[in-house]
Order: sequence, then C-alpha cells, then structure tokens
Amino acid sequence: MQFFPSICACAAALLLSTAAIGAVRDISGVKVEDSAVVGGVTLRLNGAGVRAKTMIDVYVATLYTGQKVTSLEELVNIPGPKRLSMTFLRDIDSATFGKLLTRGIEDNVPASQRTKLTVGLLRMGEIFASNKSFTRGDVVALDWIPNAGMVITGKGKQLGAPFAEPEFYRGMMSIWFGPQPADTKLKEAMLGAAK
Repeated sequence: MQFFPSICACAAALLLSTAAIGAVRDISGVKVEDSAVVGGVTLRLNGAGVRAKTMIDVYVATLYTGQKVTSLEELVNIPGPKRLSMTFLRDIDSATFGKLLTRGIEDNVPASQRTKLTVGLLRMGEIFASNKSFTRGDVVALDWIPNAGMVITGKGKQLGAPFAEPEFYRGMMSIWFGPQPADTKLKEAMLGAAK
C-alpha cells in the first residue's frame, strides 16, 4: 500500500515538470516563451505565428501584453508596456523589410492620418536601411514603453531613439492587426483566434 502513494507522487511531479517544459513552444524551430519582461513588467504571450509570403516562411512573430487582447483597438488602448517581436527564418535585406513595413502602414492607415506619420516613417526607413540585413535567427522587437514610446531593437541592441508618438505606434501595429493585415492567419494567431 505504501507503493501507491509513491507512484502518485511521482506521477504528479512528472505532470508538473511537463507543464513547466510546456511554457516554451516551438514554432518553425523558434523557441517561443510564454512570457517576456518589457520595461520591468512581466507580460504574457497573447499569441504567436508565422509570417508567410508567397508560401515562404519569413519570420515567427509573437505578441506579449499585460492582458489578453483580441483587436488593434484593445492592443493600443490597454495601459502598460507591450511587445511585438519577429524572429527571422531566412535572410532579408533590412531596407526592403523597412519598405514592407511602410507599405503595411499605407495599406491600413487612411491617407489623411498618414501625413502625421511621415517623419516617423522616414526615420524608421533610415533605421532599417542602416542595418544592411537580417539573417536567420535575428530578432527585431517593437516595444511600447509608457513615457518613452516605441523602442525598436534588432540583433540585441536598440535601433535609434524611441518613437514617442502613440499615433505612430498605432500605425505600426496596424501592419499586423489592421483591416488589411500583412498576413490574416498571422493576425489571428497573434490575437489568439487561430486554432
């Protein structure tokens, strides 16, 4: 009879260790953590997925927030820090990548509002052009940090000064979560709608 409680204890320990291992997911070979620390705050994984373009996987994207969000409106309006990160699955010219981001904003932000983003778009283009390229495994993160703005990091270092304007952050997030997202399946995955 002493044997049965020991088996139960071992089974419980195994289940707990399996749950801890489950905190990291593998998406296309990229380890996706269930949390991230941004601005000193621990955020939870809202969702993650793969950005595919013409049937080629380009990057794994993750969205971390302080509370669950299911839309662009919720994302930009919740207080506190948040992070969208991209881990590249292939080499890409960073200037081309910057142009694709600009195109994503053009597709999702009305022309009347885009004029307010012009300076930020030019600066973002310069930031990405100065980095030459991103290679497989490189990570670019877009962090919103209250009282600072959107901070872009790439290859482990901050790229340029923060973008302080909330409108610019909203425009950037519209690339993935706007009415014409770069990848609908990725939008659903990051908002937790994909099964």
